[in-house]
Amino acid sequence: MSMWNAKRSKKLLTACTLLLSAAQAMSANPIMGAVGEIKPLVDVRVRYENVEQVPLVEEADAGTIRARLGIETGKAWNTALLVEGEFVTPWLTDYRPDPSVPTMTAYPVVPDPEAYELNRLHLTNTSIANTTITLGRQRLNIDDQRFVGNVGWRQNEQTFDALRVVNKPGGGNFTFDATYSNRVNRIFGDDSPQGDYKGDLFFGNAAYQFKIGKLTAFGYFLDFDPILPPVVAAGLNPARVSTQTLGVRFAGERPLSKFKLGYAASYAMQDDHGANPLVTAASPDTLENDYYLAELTATYKQFSLLLGNEVLEGNGTVGFSAPLGTLHKFQGWVDKFLTTPAFGIDDKYATFTTLFKGVGPFDTVTAIAAYHTYDSELMSFDYGDEINFSLAAKWQRFTGMIKYGDYKIDTPILATPGNAGSLLNDTKKLWVQVDFVW
Repeated sequence: MSMWNAKRSKKLLTACTLLLSAAQAMSANPIMGAVGEIKPLVDVRVRYENVEQVPLVEEADAGTIRARLGIETGKAWNTALLVEGEFVTPWLTDYRPDPSVPTMTAYPVVPDPEAYELNRLHLTNTSIANTTITLGRQRLNIDDQRFVGNVGWRQNEQTFDALRVVNKPGGGNFTFDATYSNRVNRIFGDDSPQGDYKGDLFFGNAAYQFKIGKLTAFGYFLDFDPILPPVVAAGLNPARVSTQTLGVRFAGERPLSKFKLGYAASYAMQDDHGANPLVTAASPDTLENDYYLAELTATYKQFSLLLGNEVLEGNGTVGFSAPLGTLHKFQGWVDKFLTTPAFGIDDKYATFTTLFKGVGPFDTVTAIAAYHTYDSELMSFDYGDEINFSLAAKWQRFTGMIKYGDYKIDTPILATPGNAGSLLNDTKKLWVQVDFVW
């Protein structure tokens, strides 16, 4: 062996020894080990949104860039740390970003305001067998997100300052999920008068996984602190949606010949909770309303057809409320029913989805078409109809999407009490966006 090769071998051996020593030191030091396993979090979305809404003369043109950037460590003493910022920067500003602020009122609302804030900061511990405990600002998507979700469609997602405990006894079919939160960081951002809701919030469910589906019993107890005029209009006071919601959900799927049959059914009953100002001695039952959902999905190869009916009751004074849900997932993409009308809503819908793999340069291409017909639950007034279309293509870590929604009122019933306010307005929405997730 030449002297040069001997020196090189010695240096290589020394380097290997140092690396081994460092690895041993990191394994002996849990914090260093956790730091050594850091994973970057990158989620960037560029979006253009157009809204046409009668009777407003101006169309909304909103262009925004949203970046979520953060890190997640490995575990030290069975505990991991996640830190993430969220940054929303408009590049086209012909829109009204916040309905609680009287600016840009000639334009339709596009709730994607400029925002630069802490999105998530939490510790996750798994020291207890079959149990995950998360403490801090976190993302919550519970069940189908009807009652608690992150509103992920909007640029600034909804997060919760919360303690969450999820337990699967013995690692079996039971799951218990309990959360306490004292603050909701809403999509309108820190600078908005309604940017956060504070209060005492309890979310709980118990689920059992059967062969044919999952049965879940749930309870959501919302006691919001008031936000009073002149900070926001009286109708935006979160204490008005302080409610308790108790219910049950069953969802599953089974093979049926060459098809796969999916099914879901939910029922919930709602009443007042905490110091809701709508409840008085003269009207103690103002908040009593029920919720129903039934869905069937037939899937054949890459094609699926979903038929559904969702009913949120209204008693003529107040409608069933779900202020913390991912509402864009329900009742059409135009978002005309984010607040349930006083006469309730009966939504009958059909959704057709097809997914193709390996289309040209794209990994997948997904097309969706949906139709909704809306009536009031009380007295069966016709609200209107809505059509939705979307086309999404995924290539590696990029996903491009074009999405469209068109809501049209049922003109013969404009003057009925069950069809009031913004429901009288024909509305069209178009989105074009690109996502990058790493």
